[in-house]
Amino acid sequence: MPTADELIGPEVVQSLLRSIRSSTGRAVKELEAAQETLDGLSLRERSDRLRDALLVDVPGDYWALQETLRRASTDPEFRGWLIWPVTSAVVTRAAQEESAESFQDALELLAELTNRLTSEFAIRTLLRQDLKGALATIQGWAESEDEHVRRLASEGTRPYLPWAVRVPELTASPGITIPLLDALYRDESEYVRRSVANHLNDLSRDAPELVLKTAGRWLEAPAETTMWVVRHGLRTLIKKGYPGALELLGFGPVSADIDGPHVAESEVPWGGSVKFSATVRNTGTESAKLAIDYIIHHRKANGAQSAKTFKLTTRILDPGESMIVEREHSFRAITTRRYYAGPHAVALQVNGQATEPVSFDLRGPEKSSRSS
Repeated sequence: MPTADELIGPEVVQSLLRSIRSSTGRAVKELEAAQETLDGLSLRERSDRLRDALLVDVPGDYWALQETLRRASTDPEFRGWLIWPVTSAVVTRAAQEESAESFQDALELLAELTNRLTSEFAIRTLLRQDLKGALATIQGWAESEDEHVRRLASEGTRPYLPWAVRVPELTASPGITIPLLDALYRDESEYVRRSVANHLNDLSRDAPELVLKTAGRWLEAPAETTMWVVRHGLRTLIKKGYPGALELLGFGPVSADIDGPHVAESEVPWGGSVKFSATVRNTGTESAKLAIDYIIHHRKANGAQSAKTFKLTTRILDPGESMIVEREHSFRAITTRRYYAGPHAVALQVNGQATEPVSFDLRGPEKSSRSS
């Protein structure tokens, strides 16, 4: 994964400097100074530092800023990660003025700039300022000829957009963005449809029944791509074994016998993998459509365990038919999870029904190095 320096680093700052200097015809001292202070900052902190410098280097009201940026946008280099601090500056100054005219123009400017990277992070400021007013404009973006603008309509309004500030009113009123998704779930662009699916998945955290109702409507007259959107949008509910989501995708209650999971080794070395297998047999009289997942019960710092579900496979088994499932789950170091030595467990989940967890121990790094 690229580092913060690779995304908003010296080359990006230089491109921003050249564009703003050219469009204003004067020195940009704050931006020049800011580029020397980025080391050690996170990606968001880098963006905020450049935003604040840009606002100093382009003094005046919102209209002075938008004029400068629209001139700068004629530069082919005015794209990429420099757009994050630029769009952040746009909404910061528009919000400060609290005028309907600057608010509306800021929305339009975000739509103009979004195809140069994305305006999804910046738009959150305007959503927080006036959600219903922003949505009135954003709904029209669903008919834009530009797929980037259509995606912005869905992505920028996601309740739990990664890296973005929260918009409390979105989570308090989860149905408020459904008209947007209704307009976009059959979009010709996979780029847009993926955003719709992720938005639907976000909504499932707070309003699962609303999500199921929406997905059910979409499946009443689906396009060829609708099932993928629904399946991807329900993925968290499926992992949780939510009955309505499973049934909507055809994974209803079944009669199945599960032998396992069987863990190959009761102790797993630090950075190694736990290997397990199981046999699943359809004991019913009809074919069974199975969604088979597995659950790792991770040890936490306080000694308790927390469960995380992982996809394994889907399969249709005829009456009496069996299948063997096998998997290696890695405990190598990753940035998104911290591991703790000690008791862990693994369970199998078939159509939302989980087996009893089977324990194994993750050895600590010192013990693992001595054993090797």
